[in-house]
Amino acid sequence: MEIIKQEILDSIEIKQKILQDKVLLTRIDSIAADCLKSLKNKGKIILAGNGGSFADAQHISAEFTSKYIFDRESLPSICLGTNNSAMSAIGNDYGYEKVFARELSSLGCKDDIFIAISTSGNSKNIVEAVRTAIKNNIKTVAFTGSSGGQLDDLCECIKIPSDITGRIQECHIMIGHIICKIVEEKYFKGLK
Repeated sequence: MEIIKQEILDSIEIKQKILQDKVLLTRIDSIAADCLKSLKNKGKIILAGNGGSFADAQHISAEFTSKYIFDRESLPSICLGTNNSAMSAIGNDYGYEKVFARELSSLGCKDDIFIAISTSGNSKNIVEAVRTAIKNNIKTVAFTGSSGGQLDDLCECIKIPSDITGRIQECHIMIGHIICKIVEEKYFKGLK
């Protein structure tokens, strides 16, 4: 029982730190505004991650294309790497570091926004995808852990104040949900 309580308390502690960080809260609001701008300009929200972050990227993308809170039209979003044939072909032909970058170079446009998710901020294939997004003038942000890793030098980062993967991922999905809520409400304001 104590392990359960401690895990919950640890999760609450990290979320309290986020709640008290005005800079981080402003960045989250700014990313939601960037997503809204992208969608209003006929762009799409593109996400990518590895492992649990891949699942989070898919989850957040699905909130946009299906719905988050209320019934509404679908919003364009895609998670890179969900085409297994493309992922295995790119990995085989160009190396695993290029699996997201290559797909992004063919699907991304200047009016899109790319959300890169990496708890360490150092995942080679995510770093390569961010470099590709920047090269193609795609607005790019990253969800990372406390250090931001290499991504912190490349783009704006939402740095979760933790080095524990589970805590970071819990907060990434929470922030993804917050962004979905803001975008959904503002995009469809008056249409409900």
